[in-house]
Amino acid sequence: MPMTDTAANPLLTSSPLPLFDAIRPEHVSPALDVLLADANAALETAVAADTPADYVTLSRTLTVATERLGSAWGAIGHLKGVADTPELRAAFNENLPRITEFYTRQGADERLYAKYKAIAASPAAATLSAPRQQALSHWLRDFVLSGAELQGEAKVRFAQIQERLAELSQAFSEHVLDATDSFSYLATSDELAGVPADVQAATRAAAEAAGETGHKLTLHMPVYLPVMQYAENRPLRERLYTAYVTRACEAGPAERDNTPVMAEILRLKQEEAALLGYPSYADVSLVAKMAESPKQVTDFLRDLAARARPYAEKDLAELREFAAKELGLSELQSWDVSFASEKLKEARYAFSDQEVKQYFTEPKVLAGLFRIIETLFEVAIRPDSAPVWHESVRFYRIERGGELIGQFYLDPYARPGKRPGAWMDDVKGRWLRPDTGTLQTPVAHLVCNFSAPVGAKPALLTHDEVQTLFHEFGHGLHHMLTQVADLGVSGISGVEWDAVELPSQFMENFCWEWEVLKHMTAHVDTGEALPRALFDKMIAAKNFQSGLMTLRQVEFALLDMRLHAEPGSDARIQQIVDAVRDEVAVMKPPAFNRFQHTFSHIFAGGYAAGYYSYKWAELLSADAWSAFEEEGVLNPETGRRYRREILEAGGARDAIDNFKAFRGREPKIDALLRHQGMA
Repeated sequence: MPMTDTAANPLLTSSPLPLFDAIRPEHVSPALDVLLADANAALETAVAADTPADYVTLSRTLTVATERLGSAWGAIGHLKGVADTPELRAAFNENLPRITEFYTRQGADERLYAKYKAIAASPAAATLSAPRQQALSHWLRDFVLSGAELQGEAKVRFAQIQERLAELSQAFSEHVLDATDSFSYLATSDELAGVPADVQAATRAAAEAAGETGHKLTLHMPVYLPVMQYAENRPLRERLYTAYVTRACEAGPAERDNTPVMAEILRLKQEEAALLGYPSYADVSLVAKMAESPKQVTDFLRDLAARARPYAEKDLAELREFAAKELGLSELQSWDVSFASEKLKEARYAFSDQEVKQYFTEPKVLAGLFRIIETLFEVAIRPDSAPVWHESVRFYRIERGGELIGQFYLDPYARPGKRPGAWMDDVKGRWLRPDTGTLQTPVAHLVCNFSAPVGAKPALLTHDEVQTLFHEFGHGLHHMLTQVADLGVSGISGVEWDAVELPSQFMENFCWEWEVLKHMTAHVDTGEALPRALFDKMIAAKNFQSGLMTLRQVEFALLDMRLHAEPGSDARIQQIVDAVRDEVAVMKPPAFNRFQHTFSHIFAGGYAAGYYSYKWAELLSADAWSAFEEEGVLNPETGRRYRREILEAGGARDAIDNFKAFRGREPKIDALLRHQGMA
């Protein structure tokens, strides 16, 4: 039913936080009618001849309206990610073209571009603060990359490409989600021999909820991973593996096949690059990154692969030998790798992920994480209240000296209608608002997909999940602890994509420190802390198969770079996948593996020609962490310097300058290799 009463529309209120509990699919279109009209009017005012080419005037005229539009659309997109329904999806998809059209048009508006060029050319430009000068230079660069210098047909075509790419990445995501959700298998208790009790309880409950007897298995991570790791039943592992690696490909229903979607995305990105005068989309992608050229990236990746290969070959040889001798698996298959690896790890280090998991109860882990943040960054984290989209979501505030500096939502558990993975998203950026003169404090979403608590016991996290939580909090701190008050460069805004993972990967290091872990563990039944002997085994096992894991990441990154750097790659996707595997991988997956069909990072998540960023930023974060190793892990002085030069600086300085200000020198690869046992 259409809604005409804008006053009652939760997307149009002036409330400081989104009214997540009140937003309904029927609110979406009427709210966007109003917000798009306002943003369009603001754009016309901004470009009018009598509007002065002045930084603050343009912020007040245009940024206020576009920020309001962006906040509402962000809330809608967020709900689609964490509480998807067919109705919400329809409302989102119906409005996606309008939103894309507006931002594409604004980004390519030569009248607006002329205003910003006039600001840059004026004597006043030299008096702008450093963050504003940085924001201005980013805007000028982004106008060029958004087609502002294109004319006539080329400009029209560029806009069409942006709109179509937005539709395609949305379709890619939906195909992955739908293909993941559509699979289920009813297993018997016998088939689940070896699978942890908590997973068996959860899958039995899922079957009961569906009116079935047995265990309902899905391809969601809290089920898929432990089955692949622990199920003794080899045909069951093969069944799940096959379903998992053939999601959203030609093996399933045509309406969920991402084959044509990927080809069209790559074709359009190549066309976009040509319109902008670049040899490839990879070249376009790197303009705003730390890395300087596709060749520099591929050289970095191939160098890393060469250093990791001997370790990976040794990892695989040991695994094959163990699987044959101890598990009777004479021919190691892809669906055996997780299982055999877990068994080898248990045999070699005499512990399992499952044993460790009993010590990481969610309340204790959170308290430990908060304590580190409070100690190192001199803040206090307090429970707070806000409207939420699910009863398991919590809301917190971060204060320093009693003053609010940021807030965040924490949505920890997996559930139907919530997209898989873990992520941080911004709700609002830190901004000295030009319309009210007040300081807007940053707000973040921190989203994970852990198993929810079963019965009266708290949720248990694997050590990997603890690292995931710390990782996303690293992103959140980068966003929330910023001291920059200009929207384009505060927090994570304006940070080069290949440096944005530095603070997140940095936080993971705390998960390997005894002084930290002994305070954030308590056995679910006895309450005792993680025993030192078990921790020592975890440390011994830390770099277990790090050669194989490094090569896997290099494989993904090289595939991504080649797909976006080579002309005509859209017609040779599978050939390029195979060629990269031939070059990098030491163990080849079966021919039916269609990993690329669910490679959402590069086809739907903004990592196109940017997946190498994980390894690039890992080098930076390992080197940053080595300062803490040298000066003390919880040393407040080192924490203060890191906070000031990296977290608080946000995107107001180039990432390399932030790094050098903290470390006193250029980054080096040594710490990364040492941390991964490949020195």
